[in-house]
Amino acid sequence: MAKNQKYHLSNRERSVGDRIFDTCNAILLILLCLVTLYPMYFVLCASFTENTYLVAHPGAVFWPVGFTFGSYELAFSHPLLVSGYKNILFVLAVSLPINIALTLFCGYFLASKNVMFKKPILFLIMFTMFFSGGMIPAYLNVRDLGLYNTLWSLILPGAMSVYNAIICRTAIEAIPDSLEESAFIDGANDLVIVFRIVLPLIMPTIAVLLLYYGVGHWNAWFNASIYLKDNEKLPIQNVLRAVLIANSNILNSAAAENDQVNQFAESIKYAAIVLTTVPVLCIYPFLQKYFVKGVMIGAVKG
Repeated sequence: MAKNQKYHLSNRERSVGDRIFDTCNAILLILLCLVTLYPMYFVLCASFTENTYLVAHPGAVFWPVGFTFGSYELAFSHPLLVSGYKNILFVLAVSLPINIALTLFCGYFLASKNVMFKKPILFLIMFTMFFSGGMIPAYLNVRDLGLYNTLWSLILPGAMSVYNAIICRTAIEAIPDSLEESAFIDGANDLVIVFRIVLPLIMPTIAVLLLYYGVGHWNAWFNASIYLKDNEKLPIQNVLRAVLIANSNILNSAAAENDQVNQFAESIKYAAIVLTTVPVLCIYPFLQKYFVKGVMIGAVKG
């Protein structure tokens, strides 16, 4: 009872300025939500709208007009979009295990104590975060290693992120040393400790790293535009880029003499955006419960 009275008293004691401030904050947050969500809502509605209406009313679609699945049917029948999905799924399936394994081993090494030349190695690793040889040396390396015009050129050059390795190291450093010492006494080697002790304890951080790497691979397009010359090997983002460019030869050459391209020329752009954005939006809710915990555990502490 006394607690309720104190609560009501505190509400009555709030000044007019506080109420105005809270009201302005609420209005500002609502406006930010509308500004953020409307482009996504517009793209979704436009993907189901007739092409003629989109041409006549650009940027003013609040609900699907002339509801149709024509743009999605054309998108799924387009050879480049289908091959783009296959390529990016192959890249994700192969690269994510490699990314996590290298990041985990690097983080465990950096978190280990009494390691020879640890500081010089850490300096060299950190050096690569801020300085690189540039695009031309990277291209020459990919070409000389025989990776040019293969999907491996999208997997191996960026197999590990130093930033993610530092997050993994910080998470491993939070594990009590007594666990590793007990395992060593029982005869466990480093591999057993990594996979039986360290990995299960930092699973929230691993989930966050999977999200970082996965979204990075999904959204990447620059390396593919440099290292790949065959259109059939392009990932989905490069195909989307071709769709969004009105006069793209990459898209039109694969669907030449197809009257449906002109019929859905405008709406197929929005359908392609939906098809490339929805998978990431669907995956994030499953990892959301690990996201905050994983970032906080692996946060770089001063």
